[in-house]
Amino acid sequence: MGIGFDFGTTNSSLAVTMPDGGVKLARFSYSGGVTESFRSLLYLERIKQGHRSTLKSWSGPAGIDHYLQSDDKGRLVQSLKSFLTSRSLQTTEVFGRRVQLEELIANILRDMRVQAEQQFGFPVISAVVGRPVRFVGAESPDDDAYAVERLTKSLQMAGFEDVVFEYEPVGAAYHYESALDHDELILIGDFGGGTSDFSLLRVGPTIRRRGRTENDLLGNEGVGLAGDAFDAKIIRHLVSPALGAGTLLRSGKKLLPVPSWVYLKLERWHHLSFLRSQDMFNMLRSVRAQAEAPEKIDALLHLVQHDLGFQLHRAVQRVKTTLSHAERSVFRFSDGDLELEEEVRRAEFEEWIAEELAAIEQSVDALLAKSGAHAKDIDRVFLTGGSSFVPAVRRIFETRFGAERIRTGDEFTSVARGLAVKSLP
Repeated sequence: MGIGFDFGTTNSSLAVTMPDGGVKLARFSYSGGVTESFRSLLYLERIKQGHRSTLKSWSGPAGIDHYLQSDDKGRLVQSLKSFLTSRSLQTTEVFGRRVQLEELIANILRDMRVQAEQQFGFPVISAVVGRPVRFVGAESPDDDAYAVERLTKSLQMAGFEDVVFEYEPVGAAYHYESALDHDELILIGDFGGGTSDFSLLRVGPTIRRRGRTENDLLGNEGVGLAGDAFDAKIIRHLVSPALGAGTLLRSGKKLLPVPSWVYLKLERWHHLSFLRSQDMFNMLRSVRAQAEAPEKIDALLHLVQHDLGFQLHRAVQRVKTTLSHAERSVFRFSDGDLELEEEVRRAEFEEWIAEELAAIEQSVDALLAKSGAHAKDIDRVFLTGGSSFVPAVRRIFETRFGAERIRTGDEFTSVARGLAVKSLP
């Protein structure tokens, strides 16, 4: 049986090919139900046992359940994949213990592997694993290679013995091709939490029968931004001002701006949890004592102290999802004394993410240019991943290729399904 593993920035999935040629996804328990999409997050708690304490972790749906049920919150970390290119983040301190980034990621991968083994009844130790064309933060091929090296180490720590990497959009192409009864030249757009990746390739029954060649893949291109970057703009415009961004503090006879770097970290899911440190609390209390708007710094302290990144993420996703099918939405976030409510229009949101949309456009155009293909040559465009629902993203492709050529489906699991197909000889 072939195994395909899509470890995503926000969501992950694992699929196997069955003896009848079909593809089956691993399913995970969540809040009394099941899900095929495993949240790529990790929740850690310090468990006291007499005079000693141990570090316990849960990932995915189980991590969410434990976090929500815990009165004394531990540490919830999201979007860890986004750190893979960072040479400055080798370890982090969790409840007084230094932990490698690779070890944190391995906890997520191991939990998925073990649960898949229990479900399917055979060892899950080899897989075709997806990787983005361009990792978040990568500025050179060396950065991408470094990220792959760290991800490989995490997979080995999680118990995988034989791993082959494939570009995530190529994995999605295998899934799309599985239902084709004719040949096509397709452009795949895969939009994850951290990256937007594109591949241009020939697919279809003729290619499958004769066997694939290097010439069937015309090119790959990618940019290290996607859903998380869109989320950051929502936080910047709707959340950070209510938490003190842009306000002033009094230092002697001078009025100075509240430190902006705190809010830049607040915008990134993979940085948010790491704000929760004693040094940060001391700094924010000092700022609060001098602030012109101390109630806003209190709100920021409440968010950081109670590690409310997951609740904030849900609020941001709700408003983003609503704006995908409505012209306006209301952002709501409530916890204790922290109450945020503000209307936002889709047109405003699209203005906020204009820079990111331009980068995606440039990446698509670069792929066409270097492959020598023209928009009229493309038979179909297959869009997958959560941000493929954003109307402004879809317009990029509708404008170039026409709405009639756009196809979507299995937005959160198509890569894993295709990687499982790719894993077969």
